Amino acid sequence: MKAVRFHEFGGPEVLRYEDVEPPIPGPGQVRIRVAGTSFNDVDASIRAGDLQGRVPVELPHVPGVDVAGTVDVLGAGVDGVAMGDRVVGLLPMTAAGASAEHVIAPAEVLAGVPRRIPLVTLAALPLVGLTAWQALFDHGGLCAGQRVLINGAGGAIGGYAVQLAKEARAHVIVTAGPRSALRVRAAGAAEVIDRGLTGVTVAACEPVDLVVNLAPVTREQLAVLIALVRAGGALVNTTVSMPAPSDEERGVRGIDLFVRSDADQLADLVARVSTGELIVDVAQQVRLADLPSVHAQAAVGRLPGKVAVLPAGA
Repeated sequence: MKAVRFHEFGGPEVLRYEDVEPPIPGPGQVRIRVAGTSFNDVDASIRAGDLQGRVPVELPHVPGVDVAGTVDVLGAGVDGVAMGDRVVGLLPMTAAGASAEHVIAPAEVLAGVPRRIPLVTLAALPLVGLTAWQALFDHGGLCAGQRVLINGAGGAIGGYAVQLAKEARAHVIVTAGPRSALRVRAAGAAEVIDRGLTGVTVAACEPVDLVVNLAPVTREQLAVLIALVRAGGALVNTTVSMPAPSDEERGVRGIDLFVRSDADQLADLVARVSTGELIVDVAQQVRLADLPSVHAQAAVGRLPGKVAVLPAGA
C-alpha cells in the first residue's frame, strides 16, 4: 500500500511517499481502509521530534492521528465493530498513523458514522473536536449562563469550542484576528476581541468563569488571562510548551490539557454533525502524495485552514 512516512526526525523534507506492507490487526484491533485523515499541528511536532519525551514514536513512522474510513479486517476478540462499518477515531499518537491507505486502530477508540455524512468530512473532526469538548466540559466544567473566554479562537479547535460553548448556552467571548473574526462570530461568539487593536484586559471588562487558551503565549500573557477568571473558575491551556498557572488564593485552577481518545465523546460530536448542530469546516482537500507540501506550508504559516488528506482512490 502507499503511505507517507519519515525515517528520521526533521523538517517537512523528511516525509516520503512510499510503498509499505499493509498492516495486520492484533487482538482488540481493526484495520481501516482510510477514506481520509487530516493535518494537525501535533503531526509537525511529532515529525520534528519535539514530543519524543511525551509521545515517543518508532522510526519509520506514519503520521496522522485522525482517521475516518471503513473497517476491512477484524482482529481477535473485537466486539461492537463489524466488517464494513464506517468509523472515525483519534488514533494513539505513539502508533502508526492514518497517512496511508490502511491503518490499524484499537476498536475501543472508534465511533460509528451515519451514511449520510461523508467520511472525508469527519476526518477533520477527531483531534480538534475532542480537544474543544474536553477543554470546555471535562476540565472547564462549563455550564449554561457562564462566561467563557476562548483565546486564539481563529483556528480549527476554536471553531468547535465556540460552537459547543454556544450550544451549551454560555456567553462566548473570543480573541481572534481580523481574518477569522466574521467566522467565529457566525459560529456563535457574542463578543470578538481583536488582540492586535485592544488589550484583552481592557475589552473583557467583566470576569469570566473559564478561559480556554488555544494560542502560543508567554508566561506573562498567561498571567494576564488567569487574572480575568473569577474566584473558583479555571484556565485550561492547550499549549504544551507553557504550563498553566494557578491562583490558589482565589481558588482559580490552572489545567494543562493534552487530548485523549474518547469514543463516547466522539460519537456525541458525530451526532451533532449529523443533526447540523455542529459544522465541520474543511478548507482544503489534498491527496496523500501531497502531504509533505502541507507540512511545508504549515511551517511557514500558509495553510488556508483545516486540511483533509485523501489516499489515492479514496
